Amino acid sequence: MRADRSSVSPNVLAAVAAPAASQTRLASGLLGDSGSKEALSRLNAAMEDLKQATVRAMLEESLAALRKEDQRRASEYAIKALEYDERNGLGWYLLGIACERSGDFASSIRAFESALKLLPDHAEIANNLGRLAMRMGMKSQAEKFFRHYAARFPGNVEAANNMAVAIRDQNRHEEAIEILREAILANPEQPMLWSTMGTVVAEQGDYTTARVFFEESVRLNPNYPKARYNLGNSQLALGDAAAALESCDTAMRGVISEDERQMMRMARSSILIALGRIKDGWEEYECRLHPQFAELTRFLIDRPLWEPGADLAGKSFLVVGEQGLGDEVLFSNILPDVLERLGPDGKLVLAVEARLVDLFARSFPQATVTSHATYKYLERPARAVPLLEQGVEVDLWAPIASLLREFRPTVASFPDRFGFLEADPERVAYWRDQLRSAPPGAKIGLLWKSGIFTTARRRFFSAFEQWAPVLKQPGVTFVNLQYGDCSQELGYAREQLGVDIWTPPGIDLKQDLDDVTALCAAMDLTIGFSNATFNLAAAIGSPAWLITSPGAWPRLGTRDQYPWYPQVRVFAPETYADWEPTMVQVAEALAAFTAERRDSPGV
Repeated sequence: MRADRSSVSPNVLAAVAAPAASQTRLASGLLGDSGSKEALSRLNAAMEDLKQATVRAMLEESLAALRKEDQRRASEYAIKALEYDERNGLGWYLLGIACERSGDFASSIRAFESALKLLPDHAEIANNLGRLAMRMGMKSQAEKFFRHYAARFPGNVEAANNMAVAIRDQNRHEEAIEILREAILANPEQPMLWSTMGTVVAEQGDYTTARVFFEESVRLNPNYPKARYNLGNSQLALGDAAAALESCDTAMRGVISEDERQMMRMARSSILIALGRIKDGWEEYECRLHPQFAELTRFLIDRPLWEPGADLAGKSFLVVGEQGLGDEVLFSNILPDVLERLGPDGKLVLAVEARLVDLFARSFPQATVTSHATYKYLERPARAVPLLEQGVEVDLWAPIASLLREFRPTVASFPDRFGFLEADPERVAYWRDQLRSAPPGAKIGLLWKSGIFTTARRRFFSAFEQWAPVLKQPGVTFVNLQYGDCSQELGYAREQLGVDIWTPPGIDLKQDLDDVTALCAAMDLTIGFSNATFNLAAAIGSPAWLITSPGAWPRLGTRDQYPWYPQVRVFAPETYADWEPTMVQVAEALAAFTAERRDSPGV
């Protein structure tokens, strides 16, 4: 029975009824669970129609094992049933559930596909296939499965919701909003629809409006974990980390599936770190290695894994870079401490992104520096270290971020050390010579966006037009350090502001990272948002000003400092996305910087 719309806040319902203006990925919003109590009960009922007693008994054993969370036994009995009758759709269905719960998504999707062929009337299998495809990053395929499900059950809330999620994740936001608007108007009492609408709005960077949708979802069902979790993420984005932690903890108390639990642990790690509870945050960050974490990267390394407290003295220790390229540089803050812990008889083997090998080999000459390799394994990202195939001796290994638990448990544990990487001195001299051909004035390197500039990440960056107060400062030559296509921004600066941003010749700002680091060393100052290049500039100890968001976790709960790089000056808005006052502050600071240089010619 459809609920009375009066149960929904009128202002929120009005926001859905009216066409939305163009408005992070949070909880995916997918509905359906192949292994839920309801789904397993439906399977149990379907088994009653089976005529083969032997097969039915095996399937009942498989189903009983699933209810006890014994995935291995469930798989074994499903396979035994299929050995008797390979055309038994229920057997394939149960096998798919067991494989999904075990984290073997590739096998699960094959099993569900076989089940759907044999049980065409069980359209919920298409929903399961869609959910799995989403978890494996196969968004267009997921949309097809959800459309199949929606065609079988027109007007079904679950079908509309999941199709909107798949469309959202293909950046077709307006289409997703329209699907959800129609579904909400027809089913205003459904909390998931409100929560999913919030995720679409958040994807477009409007966390203030997104929070309204999440709050409505929580109002409709205070015990709905995904809505609580999404509300927490919006609170963190808006700078209220304490409220975010309360929401996330409440959500985790009600969550059932392991993949959602690990997703929430990841968010909780960011919240704890943003609150300054760094050690607790690093412990939660270990969720990235859990087999049920949706964005898991498997490390294919057959050596003993390091654990906190392990004695490193005299050991051969492999440290593997992870996450994005900027993260690899950021986390390398700990490497001098690791080398000290290994001692004179120890050996560090360091695997980093291939573009960083030369820089890290120069910076850590006592280490063996090699590249890691990333590829698909069982349809999921996997990382290996090819050097190990050559028989290199390794006693222990660790993903680099795992070491933060022991080496950086507090803000006080970050050293007051200006730089831990070393630029090529010959290339630094070369770039200083090249910069003499640029217009006169202090040479200021500029960075205004990330190389991964999705709609969801825009909230971390100001619009380029808001750089105008900075770019209009006299006595400065701005140097483009931004990788990627910058033609639009450079054209805007030239045509609208009368500022020519100097582009260094003969360098690939994305690929030639050793040379980019030398170029950064030749700057008088680098200003920008955090990306790979900013981290390189800061990691060599060069003067750098960071523009960042209020809830950014790398600030570690500090206000005016940046413990990773103590020489970095931080500029951040007081409130979410309020960039204009911040850019004025940067402009004023730059004016003072250039004035000081004029008054001190030797600087």
